[in-house]
Amino acid sequence: MKHEILITDTGERYLCDENESVLVGMARLGRKGIPLGCRGGGCGVCKVEVVEGRYHAQVMSRAHIREEEIAAGQVLACRIRPQSPLTVRVVGGLRKAACRPRPEAGVIAEAAE
Repeated sequence: MKHEILITDTGERYLCDENESVLVGMARLGRKGIPLGCRGGGCGVCKVEVVEGRYHAQVMSRAHIREEEIAAGQVLACRIRPQSPLTVRVVGGLRKAACRPRPEAGVIAEAAE
């Protein structure tokens, strides 16, 4: 099942399958609202705060995400899979570089099937 992901910083919306990470779904569709790094949890650049929605989280490195951050809804986008529509806000160190509003931000993207 696919769920809509909204990146509040840019207004971008895209559909992400429950079987892929929020970051991989964004990258697959050519979106750029969340900073891309290693895509496996090792670099921490894709840190986001989940403002709304449910997700399944995989193990995250404590070098990049502390327990109190997880309790506050902060996670690595490469390590979560949506279980409902999600609204996320970028909080990582590369936030400023990645979070520029896009002209096509209101369009919901989905790959051709």
